[in-house]
Amino acid sequence: METVFGIDAVLLARLQFAFTMAFHIVFPAFSIGLSAFIATLEVLWLWTGSAHFHTLARFWTKVFAVSFAMGVVSGIVMSYQIGTNWSRFGEVVGNVVAPLFSYEVLTAFFLEASFLGVMLFGWNRFPPWLHTMASILVALGTALSGFWILSANSWMQTPAGHELRDGIAYPVSWFEVIFNPSFPYRFAHMMIATYITTSMVVAASGARYLIAGRCTREAMTMLRMGLGMLALLAPLQAVVGDLHGLNTLEHQPAKVAAIEAHWEDTGPADLVLFAWPDMQQERNHFELAVPRLGSLILTHDWNGRFQGLRDFPRDRRPPVAPVFFSFRLMVGLGTAMIAIGWYGVWLLWRGRIAERRWFLHLLRVCWPVGFVALIAGWIVTEVGRQPWIAWGILRTADATSPVTAVQVAISLALFVLVYFVVFSIGIRYIHRMIGKGPQAQQTGPDTLPNRPLAGGQPEAREAAAS
Repeated sequence: METVFGIDAVLLARLQFAFTMAFHIVFPAFSIGLSAFIATLEVLWLWTGSAHFHTLARFWTKVFAVSFAMGVVSGIVMSYQIGTNWSRFGEVVGNVVAPLFSYEVLTAFFLEASFLGVMLFGWNRFPPWLHTMASILVALGTALSGFWILSANSWMQTPAGHELRDGIAYPVSWFEVIFNPSFPYRFAHMMIATYITTSMVVAASGARYLIAGRCTREAMTMLRMGLGMLALLAPLQAVVGDLHGLNTLEHQPAKVAAIEAHWEDTGPADLVLFAWPDMQQERNHFELAVPRLGSLILTHDWNGRFQGLRDFPRDRRPPVAPVFFSFRLMVGLGTAMIAIGWYGVWLLWRGRIAERRWFLHLLRVCWPVGFVALIAGWIVTEVGRQPWIAWGILRTADATSPVTAVQVAISLALFVLVYFVVFSIGIRYIHRMIGKGPQAQQTGPDTLPNRPLAGGQPEAREAAAS
């Protein structure tokens, strides 16, 4: 078999997909969370008549526009890549997966595109209520896009509602295909992750402005909303993650065994805090574990047991090390975000957050934490699925196109070069936009500066909203 530096075409194709997906996933995730944040700001603006909500909404809409564009561009690359490197995948499961991608375009992307123009350019052209409705529909469209993509991905993890004829999958129940066994948990887990990620960026930006003594009113609003969402959703994510783990144990036991570096079912399992998994010797080096805690967490039974990696043939085991370490990185960062959210809310409640400069400086540099946790979770999900690209239906090694290792290596090198140039410029541009901070917008027919709505004083409504 032809190789490049000892790497065959299958692994090169997987590396290329992993590289491009790692870039792509952060932008739709950020767009989903940010669109919901912008819609909330506009609702608060209409409710309170406070101009600073309007200022924040316009500011973050500019950031959203760049993030959305970068997500679309990187998403197009993913579609072409499936055709060039993974043609056998489309042949075997395309009857099921392709319509789900089409539904995403028809129901979600068209909804976003229809109202995106109003959201981006209609501030002084449409009534405030209409602009707010457009922002709400864009937020709904981004969430609906996640619905279809995660449905397709979940089906690849836990296929249902299909039949195999001559090795080709055909749908027999679209309801079972869409709402396959892992979809509810995976969808909830991912959507919460997008909102947590965005909340972290918003709170970090607020801390940045407060440290600099700029945009103080807007900074406090960002801190209240960002830290409040973080304190609420990060613990909820732990609960959803536990339910997701129980579902994975039922349908993908080999993935759970890899997550826990659990080699043999000899009794109640320990929770391995740290180890260096060795797939060749089928054991862990330098293991640090808590007795029986793994069984309690995974089975909710102190004496519970689950399969070890030795219960599966070697060619049906996922790579242990990347799954094991990525899962611990995700959980560790999630725990840190719970602590940040709770402590930040406590400081806000006591009115002392401006005094805790060390916390503001820490929060300021924590903006990428959500993105790192997101990518780590994606690695757990996708690498843990190996050696299957569609669980129990099609192996990854059998899903590739008839391309050579040299061809894939050349395209991978070009992707790395182009992505680092283009996306580094885009990310730097977003960073500069955030660095400038929200600026008060010129008032117009739709700005409603401090005008009360539905009776009452704007100051009273603003205090309730903030």
